[in-house]
Amino acid sequence: MADFAPYQDAAPDSHRVLSPPLPTSSPRHSPRPSIDRTRNIGTAAVTSPHLQSHSPLPQQRDYFIGHDQSQEEPERVPWGAVPGVFGSTGGREDVNMFETRLGLRMDYEACLAYLVLPPAGGVLLLMLEHRSDYVRFHAWQSSLLFAFLFVVHVIFSWSSIISWLLFAGDIGLIAFLTMHAYQDAATLDRYEVPFFGPLASSILDDE
Repeated sequence: MADFAPYQDAAPDSHRVLSPPLPTSSPRHSPRPSIDRTRNIGTAAVTSPHLQSHSPLPQQRDYFIGHDQSQEEPERVPWGAVPGVFGSTGGREDVNMFETRLGLRMDYEACLAYLVLPPAGGVLLLMLEHRSDYVRFHAWQSSLLFAFLFVVHVIFSWSSIISWLLFAGDIGLIAFLTMHAYQDAATLDRYEVPFFGPLASSILDDE
């Protein structure tokens, strides 16, 4: 009897390749392998713990870090301001970096030019302070301005009403200039009153 085993083995194999797969066949025998592969990859992306715990890209991580820092960053304020004093809003410890001959803080010493019996306080600072141009400017401005106002007081001394009005104006002017001398020390700005302020600056520049 002839052996047809090779022919019989080949024929069923060829028949199985051409026949549709059984319902219970594995995904690799599916007639739509590309769709099955896409579905399997999507399922693995959802269910894989490695992919779920994967950290974001560096660009995304930098974005979220910068976003959190921007939310937690405190509001910026000008350095040298003090809360509740003359309407300022920050600390003034850095004013100590400016050296004065009298050993006082520059902002305090500049205020003395208007608070110590002007124009006497300004003249006294001009004689004692030779290191801080900021203090000397306010000393010059105080000396020139209140020396002029003293002459005005003498002229109108015959009228008590005008004298009291001038005195009230002096108090308001002292408070206003003292406030600027204190606040502007953080930035070294010079608040100049008309005529006397520019004159004080020109004198200081020529020294």
